[in-house]
Amino acid sequence: MTAPLKRRIGLGLLTAYGVGVMIGAGIYVLVGAVAVEAGVWAPLSFLIAGLIAAPTALSYAEFSTRLPEAAGEAAYVGQGLKSQALALLVGLAIVAAGTISAGAVLRGGVGYLTQVLPVGTVVAVVALGVALTAVAVLGVLESLALAALFTVIEVGGLVLVIWAGASAAPSADILTPGPLSLAGVGVGAVLAFFAFIGFEDIVNMAEEVERPQHNLPRAILISLVITSALYAAVALAAVRAVPLADLAASDSPLVLVWRASGQGSGHFLSAIAVFAALNGVLAQIVMAARVLFGLGRRTAALAIFHQAHPRFGTPVLATVLVGILVILASALVPLITLAGLTSSILLGVFVLVNLALILQKRRAPIADFRVPMAVPVLGVIVSVAALALSVLGHL
Repeated sequence: MTAPLKRRIGLGLLTAYGVGVMIGAGIYVLVGAVAVEAGVWAPLSFLIAGLIAAPTALSYAEFSTRLPEAAGEAAYVGQGLKSQALALLVGLAIVAAGTISAGAVLRGGVGYLTQVLPVGTVVAVVALGVALTAVAVLGVLESLALAALFTVIEVGGLVLVIWAGASAAPSADILTPGPLSLAGVGVGAVLAFFAFIGFEDIVNMAEEVERPQHNLPRAILISLVITSALYAAVALAAVRAVPLADLAASDSPLVLVWRASGQGSGHFLSAIAVFAALNGVLAQIVMAARVLFGLGRRTAALAIFHQAHPRFGTPVLATVLVGILVILASALVPLITLAGLTSSILLGVFVLVNLALILQKRRAPIADFRVPMAVPVLGVIVSVAALALSVLGHL
């Protein structure tokens, strides 16, 4: 008999995991791109982006109480759309997206690290990839505890940026804001939407969460609210302290916010970005391994991955495979290609999950956590629109 995964994760660690997955190194550069489109109204773009992500997050929250198991999206699509072939495709797509995303984040984190330490890129990629895979193998509690520590460091860095922006002299742009451009705010919101991708990873921890029907939906919604508030506050600090032209031209806009307060060079923010990257990589390795574990239950061809180590309580073989693929993706595939593929894959999955919930709610309306039918309908519309924009943007 296959050993089960160990239920060791409570609401606090699960929420910290969700926040850490969403708040990655991307926010350290994304603020400038959103400010280009929305101007001083960039904070509004981030809040709207959170609202855009909310319908799909709520759909995941309801499905997580209906089917609290690893390979969440695959289970949801298989149940809702009554297609195990499509469920397998979705599960493999999530594994691919997690692996590609982790490879992109690892590449970005190593880019910061090599500016601080005299180490080659390939050596750093392999060393960090192996170390994070080892942590993921040792135990889910150990993995999420380390991820929570990284999350505290990330959030601490953003709080310092918010404080710096509030204490700096206001820029001319914020003192004389132009008229609100709905088109600019809308485009900025679409850009900012990609900073919220990550909440979906929470459901794949279902078989290691205590009281999953209670804790899964709450962790999803709490982490989305926390992230939305942090993003909006960081954006406000940036447009308040730094001229828009400078934000638009910088690859490190949050460093400019720190310098505007007269506190120093802000190089420590680069170090925090490394921790953000490590957090993102660890979270994606853990998530993708759980999806492979869940797919092994559903598909005979992948049954070898439906094994948990009797001592560690983790899917060791799945974790090692994902770790190797992450290292290869980071070392061999261009960063821009990795990021673009991740967004497109996940948005396609969002469309299918929302469609599956619409059909499942019609068949069985009762669930421990329920949202109105309008929620998954809106989730389909928003996800299709974002997917179209993502694909057009990469053509």
